[in-house]
Amino acid sequence: MAVNQETLFIGGEWVQPASSNRIQAISAATEEVLGSVPEGSPADIDRAVDAARNALKNSAWATATPEERSAAMHRFADAIEKRAPQIAEAVSSQNGMPIIMSEQLEAGYTVGLLRYYAELAKGMELEETRPSPLGSTTLVRREPVGVVGAIVPWNFPVILSMMKIAPALAAGCAIVLKPSPETVLDSVLIAEAAEEAQLPPGVISWVPGGRELGAYLVSHPGVNKVAFTGSSTAGRIIAQECAKLLRPVSLELGGKSAAILLDDMDLNAFVQAVPSVSMLNSGMACFSCTRILAPASRYNEVVEAIAAGVSSFPQGNPLDRNTVVGPMASSAHRQRVESYIAKGKTEAKLVTGGGRPASLEKGWFVEPTVFADVDNSAVIAQEEIFGPVLSIISYKDEADAIRIANDSIYGLGGTVWSTDSEHAAAVARQMESGTIGVNGYMPDLNAPFGGVKASGLGREMGPEAIFAYQQYKSIYLMG
Repeated sequence: MAVNQETLFIGGEWVQPASSNRIQAISAATEEVLGSVPEGSPADIDRAVDAARNALKNSAWATATPEERSAAMHRFADAIEKRAPQIAEAVSSQNGMPIIMSEQLEAGYTVGLLRYYAELAKGMELEETRPSPLGSTTLVRREPVGVVGAIVPWNFPVILSMMKIAPALAAGCAIVLKPSPETVLDSVLIAEAAEEAQLPPGVISWVPGGRELGAYLVSHPGVNKVAFTGSSTAGRIIAQECAKLLRPVSLELGGKSAAILLDDMDLNAFVQAVPSVSMLNSGMACFSCTRILAPASRYNEVVEAIAAGVSSFPQGNPLDRNTVVGPMASSAHRQRVESYIAKGKTEAKLVTGGGRPASLEKGWFVEPTVFADVDNSAVIAQEEIFGPVLSIISYKDEADAIRIANDSIYGLGGTVWSTDSEHAAAVARQMESGTIGVNGYMPDLNAPFGGVKASGLGREMGPEAIFAYQQYKSIYLMG
């Protein structure tokens, strides 16, 4: 039965939207309507920003101690954890993420991330005294940057939201979050958790909508900082607007990451890791290693092993616990992925996949696809496809592998595979990327995550993320 939400969570309560427009949530696997929510409007954003500003001036949040913020965040985590099964199912039903993955990441990892920042908040020092070389003393304070406007995409809607919410709350900010119209049902559940946790009114509001609404939020005069995850194209537009406004912005953008398979790698271990390293969320992950760099001496062996492994991945209903590759998140996105596959067939050798699975009549499915004999200058090797499409590229020696890996406008993720982990780490140090895994890949809660080059600005996660939601004030004590 479809779930239809009639109100928006703004200012700590469920309120009637300013317009009658609605957003339908569609199942990526069945193409059926799952439910609908109100579509936010500029008037709803105005209301949410006003509530956020009021929370920072007049609510208990404005005077909360670090310990009180921590306690509120732990209550929030408890309320999310209670809803974990529903959250995982909502995400998988909407965007096609395999349920095993949504349980681990969208539910479990989200709770862990919120608790991590709750603990950091508890011990946070907001003020320090520094002696001056001139003989006086200065108080250096860390204060909340203010109201945060956050925009998140559809591929990991919950964890990417929490990567902004958690450090912002730890810093004492208030946040207005705009979910993607492709994934809206999960945000209703998170809002219900915020209400149950009794976060002060206005600390978090959710206003779903499309690009125009996002642009309105980015340029809103009541917003003090923007946090965005999405495409590099959209990120550049947001960066330009924030530059004009002299508004701080953090951008977590696209990627075209490389997996360097050194000649001594355990090939079987890599093939087993492909679902998490190269086809996480059916390839709809910004850090996926979709360029596979294989040594010329083992190239044919690598192609055969990867093709065999990929062609064996179970594909189907994302709510089936055996599914490894689900559907694309929307019909339009499947068309985008298929256009890249068509281009790849003119640039390289199609080894496996390349079409739609014949056994799945409904849903926006694309077969897991592998191309061999790919030149790194090819379109499929340079542009972010955001689907289950791998390009296997041959390299001559280690220096050549590093050169190819770095020959990209992106620099977000990457992996190095070797039976000698110290050697692999030495190679990783030479890669132009913000994050790199050795014999695997999983972002660490306690380490900064983000990219270089066209992959973004700033970092999320780790204690460093809190600094992006704070500003410094120096008070000079002259006598």
